[in-house]
Amino acid sequence: MGRREFITVLVSAAAAWPLATDAQQPRVPVVGILVVGAPGSELFWRLFREVMQELGYIEGQNIRYEFRSDQGQISRLPELAAELVRLKVDVFVTWFTPAAQAAKQATREIPIVMMLVGNPIETGLVESLPRPGGNITGMAGVGAELAGKSVELIRDMLPSGHRVVALANAPDPFSKPFLDHIRLAGTATGTIIDPIMIYSVEQLEAAFQAMEKDKPNAIIVQPSLPTKRAAELAVKYRIPAVSVIRGFAEDGGLVAFQSTEVDLYRQSAIMWTRFLKAPSRPTCPSSNQRSSS
Repeated sequence: MGRREFITVLVSAAAAWPLATDAQQPRVPVVGILVVGAPGSELFWRLFREVMQELGYIEGQNIRYEFRSDQGQISRLPELAAELVRLKVDVFVTWFTPAAQAAKQATREIPIVMMLVGNPIETGLVESLPRPGGNITGMAGVGAELAGKSVELIRDMLPSGHRVVALANAPDPFSKPFLDHIRLAGTATGTIIDPIMIYSVEQLEAAFQAMEKDKPNAIIVQPSLPTKRAAELAVKYRIPAVSVIRGFAEDGGLVAFQSTEVDLYRQSAIMWTRFLKAPSRPTCPSSNQRSSS
């Protein structure tokens, strides 16, 4: 597969909206950053700011960021998204599917640029790729398809392997397409797939303890789970583990493969800057017209 395999979601009508300005005087545009606190969010945050700086947007001078992370508790995302709406950010930038979902539920007016989400149709973020509708655009990593490829990769590395456990992040809406593609690949390769739904870090620990008695040949870890801890547990229990997030292999997992992140973040940053260059429209929402709920 190519080193950069992703879906480009076409810019919707919201891309024609300009960034809001106060009636009295121009103000520095504010970007609301909303992320799932999974490993990799720190790398995203660093690379995104670096790319924005390369494009001429200097924090504290001509751009301001409001950064919010759920700190590993997905249930906090709706509250954090609502807070950013109340702060009247000019645009949302979201990282991972649950963050994009929370932003979508929080506002229908503020433009949302999504990054590294699952298939946006399967997760309900957009209606279609040619006509996404609403206020969402961005880059969507083909994570579900890559999860299916993981099954093929495991069989290539472990030809005698016949049983794979899929650890899915239950609160993440991406867990359904994630498991669907793994099951399809299991059927195609003759591999038994045992899905385990994870609701908390404690359940992740318990899942590995239970697998010690009846070890699978390999594990596939959904990337929005605590992948660093999953990699450590895989090493501890001596079970080959695969994920589709770059840092997974660095943390001890057997294999990780993903698009080059800096390229994805650069493309998303370029998309965001289009809002700055959009022509004015008299019907566009101003900052004091945006909903706070």
